[in-house]
Amino acid sequence: MIEFSVIDWAAWAPGITTRAEWQAWAKAPWLPAGDDTPALSEVPAMQRRRIERLGRMAIQTACWCEQPDDGGQVPLVFASRHGDVARSMELLNTLSADQPMSPTGFGLSVHNAIAALYSIARGHRGNYLALAAGRATVETACVEAFGLLADGAPEVRLVVYESPLPPIYAGFADEPDPFFAWCWRLGPADGQGTRLSLGWGAGGEDRPSQGLPHGLEALRFLLDGGPALGLDADGQHWTWQRHG
Repeated sequence: MIEFSVIDWAAWAPGITTRAEWQAWAKAPWLPAGDDTPALSEVPAMQRRRIERLGRMAIQTACWCEQPDDGGQVPLVFASRHGDVARSMELLNTLSADQPMSPTGFGLSVHNAIAALYSIARGHRGNYLALAAGRATVETACVEAFGLLADGAPEVRLVVYESPLPPIYAGFADEPDPFFAWCWRLGPADGQGTRLSLGWGAGGEDRPSQGLPHGLEALRFLLDGGPALGLDADGQHWTWQRHG
């Protein structure tokens, strides 16, 4: 079991952009839908043009959680089950049509591309990583963040972001897949903020999510004040608990 504190948070989804809207959503959740895109005014226009919608959502929440005195050194964990898979699908379609791939398109399709774009745009010089771990992506990202805290980082920023699968992959979806992104500022368990624990062990069969993707279930757990949250995935049982 690991413990840490969520010092602050930010989130963005179509139709839910302010903290007040997210707090209301946590009490009566619904699947985000719409064509909205964050303004992302923190990033210069020339760089912003290279960032697709999913990247704008993720980077916007990361920017909202920045601190003026962090010096661009706070470790970052970017986590997404599928990343910008729509861009990858475009590249595969280009290959199937026997057309040359765009080097820029390829470079921006890799799983750490959004993290790299954020790092370049915001002058971030600290450690960052990008990961994917199926339905347990949030939990795995928290384990990574806890490891960074244990190594001495005073805090870690965790960015979780998702988008709908392309139609050709829709049959493989095991949970709803709306656009959304959120960021948590994580610190040691004995610090300020909401103290959470995360445990794991042998579990049962994977249970499909009902109503919300697990990434949004985790955010709702933080916001609605619930005492616990569970997940069975890949034979592993994960348990969240709130303390205090």
